[in-house]
Amino acid sequence: LDILRTLRNLPKVKKVFVRSGLRYDYLLYDKNDEFFEELVKYHISGQLRVAPEHTSNRVLNYMQKPSFELYEKFTKKFYDINRKLNMNQFIVPYLMSSHPGCELSDAINLACYLKRNHIHVDQVQDFYPTPGTLSTCMYYTGVDPRTLEKVYVATSPHEKAMQRALIQFYRNENYDLIYEALQKTNRIDLIGYSNESLIKPRKIKIYNKTK
Repeated sequence: LDILRTLRNLPKVKKVFVRSGLRYDYLLYDKNDEFFEELVKYHISGQLRVAPEHTSNRVLNYMQKPSFELYEKFTKKFYDINRKLNMNQFIVPYLMSSHPGCELSDAINLACYLKRNHIHVDQVQDFYPTPGTLSTCMYYTGVDPRTLEKVYVATSPHEKAMQRALIQFYRNENYDLIYEALQKTNRIDLIGYSNESLIKPRKIKIYNKTK
């Protein structure tokens, strides 16, 4: 807070933005809301990027990330503070597809969460192995080195494409991949016209035969 306040008071400095890299779990563990409120009031340019990464707690455990419930508490508090300050700012979630441990069903559940909350994600990070990380160890061995238990790993480029497409379910160019993923996982209940549906049924052209 001292640093941010000092920056705000520098001559000719109009605004100091915090765009990403925020540890929302630390923010919630703080018993004092002073930093959270000043962040919302002075340091957001309309959108704040945070990284829940996924909605599945099982996948988040493999990522060594906090539970998704914590992210939901953070978003609620963020919007509560915005209302209190009469501001209209938004959270942009950073999400990852195909991380070790993430199955098609997890990607579908993530897509349903996004649809239910009217969230359109413009950028999706597909998991890419980076040397020296726990995730990369799981990716190449198929084993969680912490427990020596097997971990599902999506290595097929086609399945990775399906997981990525599901996060961006609203894009027309992803329709075929999403349709295939829903059929493969027996989730055709998500093909329809209801608010819960991820995609609509395929249109069938009917031709009239004349004698």
